[in-house]
Amino acid sequence: MKRPWVRRTLGNGLQVVVVEAPGAPLAELRLVVPYALTEPREAATRELLAARLGTGSTTRDRRAVADRTADLGAELSTVVTVEQLLLSVSVLSEGLEGTLELLGDLLSRPAYRDLPAAPPPPAGPAGPRTALRRAVLAHAFGPHPLARPPAAEPAPGPVTPDDLYAFHRWAVVPAGSVLLVMTGAEPARVLRLVAEHLGPWSGGPSGLTLPPFGRTAPAPGRLALRHPGADQALLLTAGPAVPSTDPGHAALHLAQLVLGGQASSRLTRRLRERHALAYAVSAALRENAAGTWLEIECAGAPGTAGRLAAEAADVLRELAEDGPTPQEAERARRYAAGFTRFALATRAEEASALAGFAARGVDVDWLPAYAEAVGGVTHAEVTAACREFLRPEKTLLATADGADAGAEEGRTQ
Repeated sequence: MKRPWVRRTLGNGLQVVVVEAPGAPLAELRLVVPYALTEPREAATRELLAARLGTGSTTRDRRAVADRTADLGAELSTVVTVEQLLLSVSVLSEGLEGTLELLGDLLSRPAYRDLPAAPPPPAGPAGPRTALRRAVLAHAFGPHPLARPPAAEPAPGPVTPDDLYAFHRWAVVPAGSVLLVMTGAEPARVLRLVAEHLGPWSGGPSGLTLPPFGRTAPAPGRLALRHPGADQALLLTAGPAVPSTDPGHAALHLAQLVLGGQASSRLTRRLRERHALAYAVSAALRENAAGTWLEIECAGAPGTAGRLAAEAADVLRELAEDGPTPQEAERARRYAAGFTRFALATRAEEASALAGFAARGVDVDWLPAYAEAVGGVTHAEVTAACREFLRPEKTLLATADGADAGAEEGRTQ
């Protein structure tokens, strides 16, 4: 459903979105902060700060923060993704102002106490799945932080409070961040409260913004990695795509679902049901600040990497040349419509989804409008999307295998 909403930018650069939810007993707050790992040496500091943010300030220790959260009837959690730090709060409606005061305290006056005395252990060798993903991104899009391995040398010492304070000033800043508040309170009042309690938070722009890929379209080809000791064969691809705000995205989304986004998809029927080659099959549209790409991911028994790649290429070619059947396109449409409703099933899920849209700079009512767009996509438009985006000669197909059979392809560009 579409909800009334307003968006304002405070003087400190914080974007505030207030979404009206009349009669809601809870207020949902989502603070989205750019938090990409742009430098491997920062990994330990980045992880420790995310774990400790929200646990104390110069005016409240951990117990005081926990007691205040309980008094407000609030639940606070922090999640780190590849490009963002998401601070989520669900609170009784009458506790909204107190929650904003607490957030302002934690963000403006952080305190990092009782840190580990030992330095973090050095990162071990990447597993086959992680190594393959980095190789795919590097080959498809060129050098980028998402494709960069962690620092090889051990940390010189433990992360100190000074390290965390400096990182906080650089990364946890209002300029570039988005706060979404879903509440039954009057929006003008919410904006006044946010400005009062988060207006003093200063800093920015963020130093942890994910840069764009060097190429907008992936470089196609064939890549085979040998990973001794791997207990499965892996296939990972990178194909062309368009962002979710592009008018052609809805048709591409349905093409992706026909390819591998549901239980009756072409890839599932071919790789699992017909040939029993793979026990995990999926296709997804990946999108972040770096770029957008269509990804196939499959896992099978050791020694089957070459077969997985060949069969996946055949499925891509069939869809690119002939398109889906009308029945396949209609099943994909129904699946997409159901998934849209599921994503907004609760107010907490809705708030998280809308915060993600706001952080990407699109309207928070994008998803209901997108559901309408999906409903209007024709079979001919899905066929055209398959022809444009699912051609194997435009796709990078990469495999990792620990068995000898996975090494015969070598590497080709």
